[in-house]
Amino acid sequence: MKDILTPELDRDQPIVKLFSTPPLSQLAQSKPSLAPRKPESVAAPTAAITSTRQTSSLSDQTPSTPRLMQIARLAQGGRWRVEAMRALSEPCLLWFTRGQGRITLGGVTRGYGPNNAIFIPSGVIHGFEVSAQTHGQALFFGRDSALELPHSAHHLRIREAMAQGEINALLEAIQREINSERPASDRALRSHLGLLSVWLERQIESNATEAIRPSAARKLVSRYSALVERDFRSGVSVGDLAAELGVTPTHLARACREACGKGALELLQDRRLYEARRLLCDTQTPVKEIARQLGYRSPAYFTRAFQAGTGNTPLAFRRAG
Repeated sequence: MKDILTPELDRDQPIVKLFSTPPLSQLAQSKPSLAPRKPESVAAPTAAITSTRQTSSLSDQTPSTPRLMQIARLAQGGRWRVEAMRALSEPCLLWFTRGQGRITLGGVTRGYGPNNAIFIPSGVIHGFEVSAQTHGQALFFGRDSALELPHSAHHLRIREAMAQGEINALLEAIQREINSERPASDRALRSHLGLLSVWLERQIESNATEAIRPSAARKLVSRYSALVERDFRSGVSVGDLAAELGVTPTHLARACREACGKGALELLQDRRLYEARRLLCDTQTPVKEIARQLGYRSPAYFTRAFQAGTGNTPLAFRRAG
């Protein structure tokens, strides 16, 4: 088993429509809850399968209020916090202004660069590369967001200078109201977030003609990724998930490598290892209990698997973190 965090780059550049504790979101400032959640109403033409069960115990720990932070801060405590496969229990918008790398959404890997806006719904498994040259902002909408947001992930390449200026101004206004103690700052924040959701909907519509029709392999891997997020704690095997998808493990592994450069087993292991590292760094949960929560047969087997994937034993990783 190996922990591969940098799959092969899919070099085609047109916009593509793809298909929980937010990484370090506790570092951001928060405000009181804005409103109860309403049903999402903007759906992409090829919305991906999402989990039908809530398996994450983190959703009740996710802040209910919006937070905005620099993308570089997401990797504080280790690049694994952004590069390893994981899912959020709230929607998120990434706005890259400098740098480039690869991002995997729902098991499909593509390149990103400056002026890329990437919307990630809650429950969509993802990970992306970061470097010292990566700049931008990450907006977490909160688990109780009342906004009308897309159901599926979108990778938008914003080419028009006017649209680039609009999102920069909106994010600046959102940060200002998050930090504000002035009267009615909550209402102002809701208004700016509403305008951002309109901006997002308009960009999705205006770029619809550039969307790539997903291949059969990408559709399959998108479905597989949703199952991984649903079942990674259960000790499920790739063979079990392949059977649920109606394909052989070999066919599934081939599709995964075509879509993101990782095998099906690597995707599953990567998701488990992210959760193991998060629990080791952010909680005092005993190693034995972490092994049980993640479906390993025994603490000893978990320790061997963790060391093979990260190069450290669980206890050594916890001490270093």
